[in-house]
Amino acid sequence: MLIALLSFCTAAKAAPGDTTWVHANNFQLGGYGSYDSTVNFPHTTTYRRIYMIFTLGKYTCPTGSTWCGDWDYTVQNYLIKPSGETYELGRLITPYANAGAPRTPWTWTQRYVYDVTEYAAKLQDSCKIRIAYSGYSGGFTSDIKFALIEGTPDRNVLDIVRLWGGSFSYGDTSHSDSFNINTHFTPVSLTAPAGTQVADLKFTATGHGSDANYCSEFCSTNYQVKVNGTAVATRRIWRDNCGKNQLWPQSGTWLYDRANWCPGAMVYPHHTTLTGVTGGTSFNTSLQFDSYVSSGGAIYTTEGTLTYYGPMNKTLDATIEDIIAPTNDENHFRENPACGKPTIHVKNTGATTITTMDINYGVVGVMGGMYTWNGSLPSLAEIDIVLPEIADLNTVAGGTAALTFKANIALVNGTYDADSTNNTLTSQFVPSPLIPSVVRLQLRTNNESLASSASLSETSWTLYNMSDVVVAARTNAAISTYYNDTVSLSPGCYKLVIADSSCNGLYWWANPSSITGGSFSMRKLNGTIITMHGYTTGGTYASDFGCNFTYYFYTNWPLGVNDITADPVNIDVFPNPAQNLVNIDIEGIPSVNGTIKIIDALGRVIIEQPCTNAHPQINTTSLTNGVYTVIYLDEANGNKLQTRIVIAK
Repeated sequence: MLIALLSFCTAAKAAPGDTTWVHANNFQLGGYGSYDSTVNFPHTTTYRRIYMIFTLGKYTCPTGSTWCGDWDYTVQNYLIKPSGETYELGRLITPYANAGAPRTPWTWTQRYVYDVTEYAAKLQDSCKIRIAYSGYSGGFTSDIKFALIEGTPDRNVLDIVRLWGGSFSYGDTSHSDSFNINTHFTPVSLTAPAGTQVADLKFTATGHGSDANYCSEFCSTNYQVKVNGTAVATRRIWRDNCGKNQLWPQSGTWLYDRANWCPGAMVYPHHTTLTGVTGGTSFNTSLQFDSYVSSGGAIYTTEGTLTYYGPMNKTLDATIEDIIAPTNDENHFRENPACGKPTIHVKNTGATTITTMDINYGVVGVMGGMYTWNGSLPSLAEIDIVLPEIADLNTVAGGTAALTFKANIALVNGTYDADSTNNTLTSQFVPSPLIPSVVRLQLRTNNESLASSASLSETSWTLYNMSDVVVAARTNAAISTYYNDTVSLSPGCYKLVIADSSCNGLYWWANPSSITGGSFSMRKLNGTIITMHGYTTGGTYASDFGCNFTYYFYTNWPLGVNDITADPVNIDVFPNPAQNLVNIDIEGIPSVNGTIKIIDALGRVIIEQPCTNAHPQINTTSLTNGVYTVIYLDEANGNKLQTRIVIAK
């Protein structure tokens, strides 16, 4: 979030809204250990927000290294004061980032942005910033910068206290923690400082290790937050949306849901307001984990901090926190490149409930739009606002030059709000693709079925216009079936969504061998594949999209301009490179009745079999690695088509 703002505000001045940058450290993470840097922060300046930007990248490991940048490891970032006070500022899990995967070449980087404003009083003068890396191997680089944005914070922090922290066995009867992780989270007695209006407990727990029940990484458990012995909240230690990860595809088991973390993503803490705690209140707080008996290996890595807040500093204030679309920010990869409707993320940073916001927006240098949002947004609540479609984003479709989008909150509840420095945000973006108005959508389903029907595929596609009206769809498709749908579209912006109900895409390398691979492609009428998000969707990584694949595009070609009476003759093979199975598409031949031959580099026919349909599958298990020629031959009708395929196992 706020990548655009942080790139834009680079001044180091002394006025509200200006940003001071502090570079904390830059390391190659070679294996388990702490990577420390001493950092000098400014003293006593007031900041509206402080962000920690952690940039993860890769380096080439020495010859003979294994799992170089290929594994999901825990990364914790700590602030350590000279007195020894320690606070976890953020946590992330490294991705499965093999250099052979399309999103993670050796040049890959990913930014993770943490709001650490509550630690402002601690991020002063000389401090130690620590990266605690829990990895068996190296391959990752790390870079931490802090952006300190001057101004008045949403509310003042009266005190911040670290309550708990560490990695503990869970239910391991062979060690001292038998049944009893709770011995580490016993009541802590505290007194809230004068002026406290909210006591916020931030607790982060991620599950690691594996016992007979796959705990704690792959099991879901709960803990209770207690005040004076009474439970005030129950929190689930689980992340159920790994298949929607913005960093996809990855080279490992990235789409499995896990215990409050996903590979390649930030870890999000739980926040709980401690009921009844205000200024001068004496109380105790504790945690209670579910009872559990483990065979050994289950672990939770934890951190708990209590922050005391005073009242809101602004009566009426709204903040644009993020631009979700359009943007080049890699943390919104699934929603971009976008056309039609922009989306922004807004937070109420004042004490008064917001009922209306007048928002100006558009491409910088072009006439934009204005929208009045109506609703009810309480203090500190956040919302994604989808703005009405504007011509700006459509007229630039098909371009390759980076452009700037700008959004501004002009009025809140019909008047100016208290802080104009947080009302405007910009983003850099590349326009959406421009494609023909008549295209073919080709889906080959795999053999995974819906839970409710053994014959219906779990994969479907739906095409929406910007009014969210379905203009075409292929739902309730049969398993193991090929569909070739031609759609004709009026000029406009469209959203194509390929959905998979089990969140493992059309093909995933970790599936059992009994599960076949599927594919999807969008093609022009001449057979040319239109790549989406830089991929075609046949192949090991290309069909590995998790829960869904969203593709925005614009067409301004008049309806029917590309209508033709004859299909082009063409042969296509996928995935390419392939391993044990090859799909073949034969186009433009009304009646397929010939022979498929696969010929090696020496001209020998390795595979030959009859072909009587346009979309056969060939088992290539017997082929060794190399380049082969694929031929369709129908001598009776004079048809001969050929292409090449690479076998790489």
